[in-house]
Amino acid sequence: MKKIEAIIKPFKMDDVREALGEIGITGMTVSEVKGFGRQKGHTELYRGAEYMVDFLPKVKLEIVIASADVDRCVEAILSTAQTGKIGDGKIFITDVVRVIRIRTGEEDQEAI
Repeated sequence: MKKIEAIIKPFKMDDVREALGEIGITGMTVSEVKGFGRQKGHTELYRGAEYMVDFLPKVKLEIVIASADVDRCVEAILSTAQTGKIGDGKIFITDVVRVIRIRTGEEDQEAI
């Protein structure tokens, strides 16, 4: 099993969710997060004063799937979240050792 964490632009969330649904990915956790990388933030004016906004709003998706589904899932995220502009985000893929569904006690593949 693998865990995919994708940091994407907020306005791309609905497109990504729809694309993942089309390939059979039905469960995910979504968080509103803030951060920056090469994008470095931007400057804004507030009441005539200029200030730096270091952390930009992003959305973080977390998906645990069977290892065999990773490539399809990554391709669905890439094809829908990519704008070609700085700040499109990142995808992280890590191994998942064990999953347990709290309600039933099911483990691993049965739990996802």
